[in-house]
Amino acid sequence: MTTGRIAGGRRPAWAWALALVALAAAASPLIAYWLTNPEDQRLVDLDVYRTGGWALLRGLPVYDVITPAPQLLPFTYPPVAAMLAVPLAMMSWPVAQWVWTVAIVAVLAVTVRHAFRALLDGVRGVLAAPLLFAVLCAACTYLMPIRDQFRFGQVDLFLLALCLLDCVARRPWWPRGMLIGLATAVKLTPGVFLVYLAITAFPARQGDTRQRHGSAGQRRAFFMAVFTAALLTLLPLLVIFDDARDFWFGALLDSERLGANAATTNQSLRGMLLRLYLPDWLTTVLWLAAVAVIGWYGFRRARRAYLDGDVTTAVALTGLMAVLLSPVAWIHHIAWVVVVLAALAGSGRDPVRLLVAAGVWLYYVLPIPWWGVTLKALEIPVLSPVAGKIVQNAFGLGAIGLVWLLGTWLPRRRAAVAVPAAAT
Repeated sequence: MTTGRIAGGRRPAWAWALALVALAAAASPLIAYWLTNPEDQRLVDLDVYRTGGWALLRGLPVYDVITPAPQLLPFTYPPVAAMLAVPLAMMSWPVAQWVWTVAIVAVLAVTVRHAFRALLDGVRGVLAAPLLFAVLCAACTYLMPIRDQFRFGQVDLFLLALCLLDCVARRPWWPRGMLIGLATAVKLTPGVFLVYLAITAFPARQGDTRQRHGSAGQRRAFFMAVFTAALLTLLPLLVIFDDARDFWFGALLDSERLGANAATTNQSLRGMLLRLYLPDWLTTVLWLAAVAVIGWYGFRRARRAYLDGDVTTAVALTGLMAVLLSPVAWIHHIAWVVVVLAALAGSGRDPVRLLVAAGVWLYYVLPIPWWGVTLKALEIPVLSPVAGKIVQNAFGLGAIGLVWLLGTWLPRRRAAVAVPAAAT
């Protein structure tokens, strides 16, 4: 009888060290490129974070300070994020760039290890799992949303890892839910995981027999997440009241502070609708309707995946909700595709699922939305406007497709594979 454990016990530390070296080698071309490009174009979002911390250190209004020309970017995150950015502001700019970039590589490794656990734990041999881990990390590094983490010095991967670890860690040393609360306080959009914890903690109706995977633990995680998010949201009101007031009653309500909402990089539902240039009222109505429909479907399927014991798929679906339902979701926000790939690949025993995962990986490696911009610029009658807009929205439309893929196709595929296996 097999237990699913790896023959020969734990892999030696040197094998994993080699895997990390391979990951560093794979990421080095990106690191070298983005840390040597023109200084005023380098890790511009990291500069935003440092500016928030710098403003606090000097007693300046956080939401009135902008980064140096030519970027001129304002700080757009909740006030607790500025407090957490103070250590970055205390570093020199070159040191901060290296610290943040190396941290991105490390967090990507942690994310891949936990997201692809089913695949990695099913591999036998001393070197096989570390080698596969290195390959997966390298492949994920070149996904366009992950490349943009290096390009802009973004925080998305850190927030993704917090939410993922809180949901899938087997024996967390922290109170489960605390990391989701922290991520929500820092950037608000991870708040979709509060919804996820709520719908998986409380049965839809009395006597729901499928609520069998630790609903009491989910309830504790939900309350801990709400408590942590609330605590970190209220804390700035006691410490930096003026800045907290400026955010909640000013900066938060101005979506244009984030950048041009109709730009190609905004791949949320609202971003795609804005690029249709319909009347504002119609855009708002269509957006709210789309949010309601896709949100209902996505969260419902996430709950079903959790109840079926497929937590990775549930997390991937919830992460996609953060992308699609947010008013603004830049391409680098679609870093959740890493978890999507893990959910599709599963244990690696189904070649069809592996092929689908490979196709999704290739789709998000290519800069397809920018091909749409090029196509529109060609000004070919009929073709350019219609096809250009569709291609320009490729990653957002792809995210909608991924929700269906994880929510409907994957359960059907799993059931179809299980029937012949049971028959034999």
